[in-house]
Amino acid sequence: MAVKKEKHPMPEQDPKERIKNFNEVPYGYSKETAIEEAKRCIQCKNRPCTKACPVEVDIPDFIKELAAGNIDKAVEVLKSKTALPAVCGRVCPYENQCEGKCTLLKLGEPVGIGRLERFLADYERKKGVKKPKKAKPTGKKVAVVGAGPAGLTCAGDLAKMGHGIVVYEALHAPGGVLMYGIPEFRLPKEIVHAEVDFIKSLGVEIRYDMVVGKTITVQELLDEYDSVFIGTGAGLPNWLNIPGESLDGVYSANEFLTRVNMMKAYDFPHHCTPCTVGNVAATFGAGNVAMDCARTALRMGAKKSYIIYRRTEKEMPARNEEIHHAKEEGIIFKLLTSPVEFIGDDKGKIKAVKCIEMKLGEPDDSGRRRPIPIPDSKFSIEIDTALVAIGQSPNPLVPQSMKELVTEKWGNLKVDENSQTTVPGVFAGGDIATGAATVILAMGAGKRSARSINKFIMSKKSK
Repeated sequence: MAVKKEKHPMPEQDPKERIKNFNEVPYGYSKETAIEEAKRCIQCKNRPCTKACPVEVDIPDFIKELAAGNIDKAVEVLKSKTALPAVCGRVCPYENQCEGKCTLLKLGEPVGIGRLERFLADYERKKGVKKPKKAKPTGKKVAVVGAGPAGLTCAGDLAKMGHGIVVYEALHAPGGVLMYGIPEFRLPKEIVHAEVDFIKSLGVEIRYDMVVGKTITVQELLDEYDSVFIGTGAGLPNWLNIPGESLDGVYSANEFLTRVNMMKAYDFPHHCTPCTVGNVAATFGAGNVAMDCARTALRMGAKKSYIIYRRTEKEMPARNEEIHHAKEEGIIFKLLTSPVEFIGDDKGKIKAVKCIEMKLGEPDDSGRRRPIPIPDSKFSIEIDTALVAIGQSPNPLVPQSMKELVTEKWGNLKVDENSQTTVPGVFAGGDIATGAATVILAMGAGKRSARSINKFIMSKKSK
């Protein structure tokens, strides 16, 4: 039987309509489509997709059950390795990981693994999430700092091992970047809450408004718990460091997306978080966060929304799907362009950005060709809002609060091959240890750290 070369298409909102709302863009597969897509899997013996999955999901196994119509069993197999399948099925860059290694790429398109994962997670949520069996208590306790992807994954896995877990979260809601950084139209907040509820059902306690390093120290946690995991992410925004960056109307991506996503600025005045973008917004950067900013600006009322990037589309770090959606929605791409100055009016409000044209030279340390300014090529674009989305650095608060925690050049915590920091019993994973990366890589780090923590605490006496 011949294998269908292309994925089954994903139904989506019409671009002209979706830029007017914050509803999720893709609708998801139907049961029938999901089963047909699962049947495209040829069940390779060497399982390259599983080997490429940071959280070690048994991909061919859950797809085999789904193809046979055993949906409940497929969910069980999937969730045996991941506690956040509805999140992964939406924001994981699977084209560079599991799908990027799919054998069907030799024939055409890979199996839509991410779409199938999303289908199963959504199916279970609508049907009613099965309450997991709790592991036999070990008497050990672990404190997890940060309720983002790394912290939640670590907490869930450790709870499954029977340990008592308390998560300390600085904000008033769980999820970390899943809540404040990723827009509603890409990851609905109800999905995040549902995934967190599952982790809590494993016996995990989450304490909010707890700023570790201020409200409580790492040492105090060490005194109370058998081990501590730090997963505080990369919440420190990077800036362009050009004149005019302090003008009114210049936002970091972190502030802009937090205002809109977590504080519901899009629903003003029902939620009192005003966030005006004006008629023209410009986003600087070309990663997934930049696409989120540019697409959010349109939905916030901008008539024009630019992506300004100093390289070409080939070098853009954003997922192909995000770039595709941005183009569909009318985002204007100004490539080989770099900002040199923000111009303000007499009231200190941004009114334009002065740019310079670029050309590409030899590759730099990132492997991408280095952008070089072209002399006498400066020009200006009138804008009302500037959104700086050129990356984030590790959150410095926890490392600064404990001098024994050694950091690397870029501020990330130094960890060994077992994810342990320079303080015995304190482990770290995700962006705080690696610098800004993807949600799935943070989850993978949380999973690996959980194994290391389990080994560490089971070899010591309880407090």
